[in-house]
Amino acid sequence: MSVYDDRPWLGLYGDQPTEMKPEFSNALAMFKAGLAADPSGAAVRYFDGVLTRTELDQVSDALACALLARGFTRGDRLAVYLQNVPQFLVCMLASWKAGGVMVSINPMSRARELSYLLKDSGAKVLVCLETLYDEVARDVVPDTDVDLVLTTSELEHQTRNDERLLAGITRQRHEGTTDLAGLVEQHHGEVPLAVELDLDDVAFLTYTSGTTGVPKGAMNTHRNVVFTAAVYRDCARFAPGGSVFGVAPLFHITGLIGHIAVSFLAPMPLVLAYRFEPDVVLDALLEHRPTYTIGAITAFNALLNSPRFTAEHFSSFTSVYSGGAAISPTAEQAFRKATGRQVHNAYGLTETTSPMTLTPFGAPSPVDETSGALSVGAPVPSTIVRIQGEDGEDLPLGEVGEIVAEGPQVVAGYWGKPEETAASLPGGALRSGDVGFMNPEGWIFIVDRKKDMINASGYKVWPREVEDVLVEHPAVREAAVVGVPDEKRGETVKAFVSLKSGAQVTPEELIGHCKERMAAYKYPREVVVIDELPKTVTGKILRRELRD
Repeated sequence: MSVYDDRPWLGLYGDQPTEMKPEFSNALAMFKAGLAADPSGAAVRYFDGVLTRTELDQVSDALACALLARGFTRGDRLAVYLQNVPQFLVCMLASWKAGGVMVSINPMSRARELSYLLKDSGAKVLVCLETLYDEVARDVVPDTDVDLVLTTSELEHQTRNDERLLAGITRQRHEGTTDLAGLVEQHHGEVPLAVELDLDDVAFLTYTSGTTGVPKGAMNTHRNVVFTAAVYRDCARFAPGGSVFGVAPLFHITGLIGHIAVSFLAPMPLVLAYRFEPDVVLDALLEHRPTYTIGAITAFNALLNSPRFTAEHFSSFTSVYSGGAAISPTAEQAFRKATGRQVHNAYGLTETTSPMTLTPFGAPSPVDETSGALSVGAPVPSTIVRIQGEDGEDLPLGEVGEIVAEGPQVVAGYWGKPEETAASLPGGALRSGDVGFMNPEGWIFIVDRKKDMINASGYKVWPREVEDVLVEHPAVREAAVVGVPDEKRGETVKAFVSLKSGAQVTPEELIGHCKERMAAYKYPREVVVIDELPKTVTGKILRRELRD
């Protein structure tokens, strides 16, 4: 029996339950329970617009009836190509009510990417913004299995159009498409026949970023969704009468679970602001006074760096979590100093339906003295996390290896890819591709992605460690480190940094800063100062673009 089977992290739980079972038979039943508990309460707040839970139920009923009338059948896929707008929730519920599977697509996807996702998922229906249809989808759809395109606008469900985000957007009608609102109106008042959804049915497909190959559609089941929504609600200690702020994009697993699913379960209003723009978000925080959110630390840093930011913007929050991008101890301390709130670390992947580990509520994450890494928390209830070597065997506590997880949140596999499923999910446990270790108390520390490790003259250099040292410099806002070819060393360390507003520092000064604090083989031999580091829409820094 392995030390991980003894679950040394349970001592960190306090009064939190160690085991959790799904409370509902599927995610639609979870929504229905929230509807019954608060039928007239707000489900979504979008600028000055509100959809109550009853209205959301009725609109999604009408859309489900429209889909069924047009041949949508059990197991069919409905692709959603939208920003953070209320229609996203309508489509999610309608797909379930029609017995189908939602496919979430990054609204930043361009023609080649959209084409691949529609073809790979076999989606029959595409719901997209009118602007995205005009710019991207128009030329893609004819070569896919999509036989119904529903278009909608960013301007719906609110009247006070924010000119900072929505300036110049007008309603458009495209030939060959159907207006979503018009279709819903045709079926207003209709209710679909009840559909039997099982915990093991797929709720939605979420695609991996494709950093190590083509994107793969993770099959997130209703069991995954119901379980992880409850993890966030209980472990983040939701306060009665609160609301969720949607800082993460809804297409991403963080938005799907940490925003939508948990708002269904709580039930709580979900506050949306179209897409992330710091000053728009700051205004929304003061207007709606949300109590909980989870997002990338890069998004929080952008808010803190706005000239308009004050501690008052976060004064309503009782719980703040961050996932999707690594947090340095410096960033955590800066957030606490600026807001008066602790940002709790979280860690998970698309394949773990968001949370694999969370920092226990109110407990500061420890910092590992050797690596300088901030802990990403402890395994969530009913979850076993192991550290394994290249041979797949468990390593002793404290040793560095691949992080492997098993529990109710781990996906059933990848859509249409049995070989990839067998390789990444052997026996139902997820091989994360992330490298880290667990200390004797059960805290987990991530060192880096396996593929990002730099081999300099035979020494292993993990980019995270160098990045954490760089951001300790008072002029540095963000840092990213990559390995580049070097004739003498094989690879050497190269850093890219962006600076805080008004700050000045030379590359030589930053190299010296690292040289004083790190072993000779670790410090960067070259530093490049750029305005902004390339990121995914979820805030992860794209090291591969910097390498290229």
